[in-house]
Amino acid sequence: MIIKNKKDVIELIKQDEWMMEVLKAAKRLNLPDWWICAGFVRSKIWDTLHHFSDRTDTSDVDVIYFDETNIDEIEEKKLEDKLRNIIPNVPWSVKNEARMHIANDIPPYASSVDAISKFPETATALGVKLDEQENVILTAPWGISDVLNLEVKPTLYFMENEDLAIIYKERITKKNWKATWNKIKVYQI
Repeated sequence: MIIKNKKDVIELIKQDEWMMEVLKAAKRLNLPDWWICAGFVRSKIWDTLHHFSDRTDTSDVDVIYFDETNIDEIEEKKLEDKLRNIIPNVPWSVKNEARMHIANDIPPYASSVDAISKFPETATALGVKLDEQENVILTAPWGISDVLNLEVKPTLYFMENEDLAIIYKERITKKNWKATWNKIKVYQI
């Protein structure tokens, strides 16, 4: 499949039964401002662009939401348990972005999409969810050109802050994405 735009990415996800099952499971939680983000979306795109016949392993499926009324981390663990009861073999990770600024020692986020915009890499700053009619919705605060062009670049948020730039550098070394997707180009800062 050729992927040229957001519509193509949405179609790619819609055609993936496993991804749709995962999205439907997350939707069942009825979380405010929820998304499944990061590697869930990026890896599917890169796997397709590398013509992989099998899905690459994922360390986690990141479900995020934004709820200022309950920022207790215990709630996130309960939600992970609920998701494991729906689909046991998925490495669920649930985070309330209304509290993650505390964990990350940064200013508060305004929403889940605001949090996604402050992910380390533009190619990872992606999220998908289902609307009420179960249509796939894609958010990409930095666009999708970098992920489609197989480019790993820091988001402006990470470029503007020296401490965060260090995190970006450490992350790209640790993740070693090029070992899995050899066509990507990783930008240093």
